[in-house]
Amino acid sequence: MKIHILGVCGTFMGGLARLARELGHEVSGSDANTYPPMSTQLREAGIALTEGYTDDYLKAGPELVLVGNALSRGNPAVEALLDSAVPYLSGPQWLRESVLNERWVVAVAGTHGKTTVTSLIAWMLHSAGLDPGFLVGGVPLNFGTSARLGSAPFFVIEADEYDTAFFDKRAKFLHYRPRTLTINNLEYDHADIYPDLAAIRRQFAHLLRTVPGSGLIVHDAEDPEIAKVLAEGCWSGVQRFALGAPADWCATAPSGQEIRVVDPQRVEHLTATPLFGEHNLRNTLAAVAAVAHAGVPAADSLAALPGFRGVARRLQVIAQTGGITVYDDFAHHPTAIRATLQALRARAGSGRVIAVLEPRSNTMRAGVHADTLGEALDPADLIYLWHRKDLKFNPNRALQGLGSRAFVLESVDSIAKSLIPALQNGDHVVLMSNGSFGGLHDKFVTGIDRR
Repeated sequence: MKIHILGVCGTFMGGLARLARELGHEVSGSDANTYPPMSTQLREAGIALTEGYTDDYLKAGPELVLVGNALSRGNPAVEALLDSAVPYLSGPQWLRESVLNERWVVAVAGTHGKTTVTSLIAWMLHSAGLDPGFLVGGVPLNFGTSARLGSAPFFVIEADEYDTAFFDKRAKFLHYRPRTLTINNLEYDHADIYPDLAAIRRQFAHLLRTVPGSGLIVHDAEDPEIAKVLAEGCWSGVQRFALGAPADWCATAPSGQEIRVVDPQRVEHLTATPLFGEHNLRNTLAAVAAVAHAGVPAADSLAALPGFRGVARRLQVIAQTGGITVYDDFAHHPTAIRATLQALRARAGSGRVIAVLEPRSNTMRAGVHADTLGEALDPADLIYLWHRKDLKFNPNRALQGLGSRAFVLESVDSIAKSLIPALQNGDHVVLMSNGSFGGLHDKFVTGIDRR
């Protein structure tokens, strides 16, 4: 079948393109901006790409068009599609019908940690000799790709609550019908889609209704919002994980290099870990519990943990030069920002932690989290924030409690010029953005090398 994908360079739709190619389809795609690394991955997979949204893609005679949720009415490619007789589907619906129908779906939901937990589960199943399929909102470094069809019964998917398409406003994860569902945490996000946290909880309540009675819901026992969702109705098995409360799965970190996990049979497991930070303790528990439901004993899944290489853009070291370590991180919500900086603080020891932030997400730019942003950045010794022109809040006011530690600058060039000369041996600098940060990563690393 000839399939064309609108919005193909998004992580999710790009992953679908790779899965469609593995299924033997002829795949092409278009996007407003076809850019690396996704464009490179897609072309290497034999997927033809077109820059921009026009009606030209219809001339090639696609038999099916998959529409990404970034496109809306008024888009020339969408309008041409609706005027044509070509069938179209949302990405999640195609995934359900073409890939997930006969698979044991392991879905990872929640506001934070989805990409890491999804990647961990895929790695643990792989290490157990299985060949799981997966679709991740990032690139697991153990696999080097965001999507793989796999051959085992299991398919692991990062399940987010963003809407499905311009013609289907349900949360994407309602299409997946998981047998194993992990809910990491629940906070307000996606202010461009949901008016409040109650609206998000309702989508999660709908998700619980799609899990079979023989399925399992794994969740953080210490998250009150998840408890509210469960109170609306739950018909499946439940296991809870926690650090500071009684739960089926518990964990402690005796040192920065090892963790101790207690399973539901109260058996203790001690293993080395490449991850650091309290949030990654929770991520590990979520993954181990989900993999146990898939039939892999905790001892085996934890034995795979030391070999986990992490995920691109999740506190990923991108440079170590001149005694300075530079990290790339996807954090774009105050809770995730604070967790990242606390974890980095534990790693840095006596070195300075320097946070460089692009407030890029729709929710962040709207100022929804302006009141908590300063507190989230507090663990850092120095803070640099890019004052994008489209911010709808006053970043100077949001960071005023940080005093002289905080700098709000109008361009990425000014951030580089201000920060690079101030760097010291032993500094740990984390660049935080869910986008390209205006090319700051390359400018920054090049600037350090030239000092």
